[in-house]
Amino acid sequence: MSCTVVVDLDLPGPRISRHVYGHFAEHLGRCIYGGFFVGEDSDVPNVRGIRQDVVEALRAIKIPNLRWPGGCFADDYHWRDGIGPRAERPRMVNSHWGDVVEDNSFGTHEFMDLCEMLGADAYISGNIGSGTVREMSEWIEYLTRADDSPMATLRRENGRDEPWQVPFWGLGNEAWGCGGNMKAEFFADLARQYATYVRNHNGNNPYRIAAGANAGDYAWTEAIMKSAFQRGGAAEGEPHVPFQGISLHYYTMSGNWSDKGSATEFSREEYYRTIRKAQHIRTLVAGHSAVMDAYDPQRRIGLVVDEWGTWWNVEPGTNPGFLYQQNTLRDALVASLHFDVFHDFADRVVMANIAQTVNVLQAMILTDPDTGALVPTPTYHVYAMNVGHHDASALRVTLQGEVPVGESDGESIPLLSASASVAESGGSALVSLSNLDADGEVTLVLDLRGRTVAGHSATVLTAPDLATHNSPEAPDAVAPAAFDGVRAHPKGLEVTLPAHSYVTVALDLA
Repeated sequence: MSCTVVVDLDLPGPRISRHVYGHFAEHLGRCIYGGFFVGEDSDVPNVRGIRQDVVEALRAIKIPNLRWPGGCFADDYHWRDGIGPRAERPRMVNSHWGDVVEDNSFGTHEFMDLCEMLGADAYISGNIGSGTVREMSEWIEYLTRADDSPMATLRRENGRDEPWQVPFWGLGNEAWGCGGNMKAEFFADLARQYATYVRNHNGNNPYRIAAGANAGDYAWTEAIMKSAFQRGGAAEGEPHVPFQGISLHYYTMSGNWSDKGSATEFSREEYYRTIRKAQHIRTLVAGHSAVMDAYDPQRRIGLVVDEWGTWWNVEPGTNPGFLYQQNTLRDALVASLHFDVFHDFADRVVMANIAQTVNVLQAMILTDPDTGALVPTPTYHVYAMNVGHHDASALRVTLQGEVPVGESDGESIPLLSASASVAESGGSALVSLSNLDADGEVTLVLDLRGRTVAGHSATVLTAPDLATHNSPEAPDAVAPAAFDGVRAHPKGLEVTLPAHSYVTVALDLA
């Protein structure tokens, strides 16, 4: 089989925002409590209750932003319950996730403290489902206003003098479901209303993100876009666009919502079905982009894929409402596929947030509840290998020749995925290559056009089996390694990708 991957090094395209490598932390299971936050009296090393090792691990992959407090939890969350002395904060029932009592010990100040430790931008999801316009308006005032306004004064009373910057603000979450079971047109009007009251204070100009569609609900996106560009009494000229982004949620599983499949025990058939479903993200992003283009050809409104990733049955013996699952090499390949799509649609996809960062769904990090040990997952390593794509310019990548294919449920699926980018400085490029074949290696030619390549290095992520995963006993069972399967070729480089592997090739450009 002869396959060529053409990379046009001299044709930089749209910028790949670092924010497509964003993360998501919900009050769900052990994501916040036991994951990020252990309390100041914990034996686990912490700063003001926040785990030091988790912060260090996420800083190492240059986490760009963190979405909080949900998810479904966001539309039950009332921010005033999470400020002031912790012992005096009211409790609430986390009805969505385990029906447990939430003590609100991790609230606004703790989250913003966490973001500052991480060096990450804050993405706050506001409550439209059970909240009020005033509540949301006062929250952003509390966070970002510098003078002696009522909310700024309250913030100072709670120990924070200077305002924070909050670059991203979500207008509700899954309004079609847990966020209120609303109709699209009704929510579209609410989004316009709430957006009006998410005000700019002290130069903090939030990027407002309206709760968008579930998977292939293009009618939802159309209703939001149509509403966004209605004048609504605005002055002549360009219509006032009330928000700058629309979200999209899509989860990958090998089964269905009643039986999602096991995270670690799966057949070849289930693996290929997972890959086919992961590849569906390309269809969804293209479809929603097309709807948005009809109203917004200038692409002033961005697509924000702020919930994505694999969703499996919980690990045996764990609380089904806590969504704790293992994370294997298969999950890592699902992640690499998604990033190729986000890179290809960099002119529309401005942010993405994997679900979720610690101990929930396709997590970056797992923490052992007994020993406190931190375990980076295979997905974490995909993020580490892709730091070179942050804020780089996407390059055109074309697959030619005999591209390997597989089959899932009677459908043909490509088994090779690729993307590339050139750094802002122009002196380096990064090529991402995924061999999705469960059993066979593939040799390809990297046809590197338009620039002179002065040197290269490569990294591989693979393991003996697709179900291989990391644990406290074997934290590096799946870990990146230097890769020697790259050789000189008259057209550029020849690469032999191992079965079920992810490879990045870093290029030094003359």
